[in-house]
Amino acid sequence: MAQQAYITETDDGGSGSEPRSTRLRRLRDRVTRGWGGRGLWRRGIVLALCSVLTALVMLAHGHIPNAIGNLGSLVDTFLPWVGVLIPFLIVLGLIRKSATALIAAVLPVAVWLNLFGGLLTDKTAATGGDLTVATHNVNADNPDPSATARDVAASGADVLALEELKASEVSTYERALSATYRHHAVVGTVGLWSKYPLSEVRAVDIRLGWKRAMRATVAAPTGRVAVYVAHLPSVRVKLEAGFTARQRDKSADALGEAIAGERLANVVLLGDLNGTMNDRALRAVTSQMRSTQGAVGSGFGFSWPASFPMARIDQIMVKGAEPESSWTLPATASDHLPIAARVRVAED
Repeated sequence: MAQQAYITETDDGGSGSEPRSTRLRRLRDRVTRGWGGRGLWRRGIVLALCSVLTALVMLAHGHIPNAIGNLGSLVDTFLPWVGVLIPFLIVLGLIRKSATALIAAVLPVAVWLNLFGGLLTDKTAATGGDLTVATHNVNADNPDPSATARDVAASGADVLALEELKASEVSTYERALSATYRHHAVVGTVGLWSKYPLSEVRAVDIRLGWKRAMRATVAAPTGRVAVYVAHLPSVRVKLEAGFTARQRDKSADALGEAIAGERLANVVLLGDLNGTMNDRALRAVTSQMRSTQGAVGSGFGFSWPASFPMARIDQIMVKGAEPESSWTLPATASDHLPIAARVRVAED
């Protein structure tokens, strides 16, 4: 009887060891204390509204007007980064112990995954394609153009486009690339180097007043390819003027018109477009061509700035030719990262 009394006292919370299930239950109660009651749903209304607004910005970014400071294009350019707000909304919802805020946070998560979830997977094929192309804005103030040229040549690209070529450094690039590429052409501040013969080289008028775009026919082994190289005007974000991109937008329209009039079936666009595939201002180009990164790349493929890439403003796009793989190359002395892709050329 004495031992039975001792056991009963222990089970009631005496000096004996407490069952594990009881300890876990008490821990759960302490963690969830304060979540119960009507406050669970009333708290966090503002956070819930912020989640809804975040989702709406991503869903309807194409309807944000450009009338004031090109705000719409600015949002388009950095649209994937809107998702950075989501973890903060979730954490604040947990701190506020608000079921309303946490449930509302599911909405921007779903929208972001719908827009960009496909970019999180690696779609690059291990093999495939018969033409490797690359493009690089080498930066006019590049401190080591020879090393930059050697780095991009080491990528194995059959066709290489360079933008922002400084006139005084063109010969430096020509010497550094001559061993790899037998054929090349330079028009203004852009150039094209190729292992295969070039013909029909000409400047493309992008309504700038100086030459920053060109077109050439590459005689690839499986068919002719019209290769366009372009460096669209830069954009700036200014407090007094917003996202200044009017000249870029006009040049994008001109480039789109030139590509639309191309007679060859295989078309490849290489260059620094100073805009992303989401930017509506590039629609004259993006509406008729496919991004190799979006179709067969791994990740977002951000290319600028090289020190902390936040946007893919350097692009490889195709029409007719089929993208097989797309990737970002290692950094050089430029402020942009070079990018490359492998495509399959249809016989013409």
